Amino acid sequence: MAKSDYFPRPDGELLIWHDRFIVNLAALKTQLGLSDEDIAACNAENQELHGKVSAANIAAAAAHHATADKQAYRGQFENKVRALARRIKAHPGYTEALGSLLGIVGAEINTDLTDAKPVLKAADQTGGNVVLSFQKFKSDGINIHSQRENESEFVFLARDTQTRYVDNRPLLVAGKPELRRYTAVYVVKDIEVGQYSDELVVSCAP
Repeated sequence: MAKSDYFPRPDGELLIWHDRFIVNLAALKTQLGLSDEDIAACNAENQELHGKVSAANIAAAAAHHATADKQAYRGQFENKVRALARRIKAHPGYTEALGSLLGIVGAEINTDLTDAKPVLKAADQTGGNVVLSFQKFKSDGINIHSQRENESEFVFLARDTQTRYVDNRPLLVAGKPELRRYTAVYVVKDIEVGQYSDELVVSCAP
């Protein structure tokens, strides 16, 4: 009967496995014909692995913190810029030509939603958190459907009336990457209109 690979994939499991491996290896050194150099090399490799995993975890945590900090500041930044733009537009000397020069006049939206489909974008935030974004245009929002690795078909996930949705479902298996698929359709007055978006595949990192 075939056997599965004994070598663990997740970092945490690998560290635990190798810690036990080198302890037992040292106890069986003579019986297995191993030298002190063999044992010393295994111990050195074990320490190196612990160091690399620790450094990677620290870097991932720092990146996650930096991204969250950037997103928080970006929100504050946008609010301040928009407030200034409103003041400018309320000034008696303001004209749309000046607004266009400053880049504070939005483009005309003539989207016909009867045949439109959302364009989804995604950013993996690790740990199962995925940030989805889209343009509403004239819609009230979108219905989001998702499919994970253990699911045979897409299921309704949520209705989002903003332009940003956070899928914060935990990973199916803690510490194991997973693929998630998303698609969405516009909603107007509680009725789905247009076409479903192209399927968006996101690789969720632990």
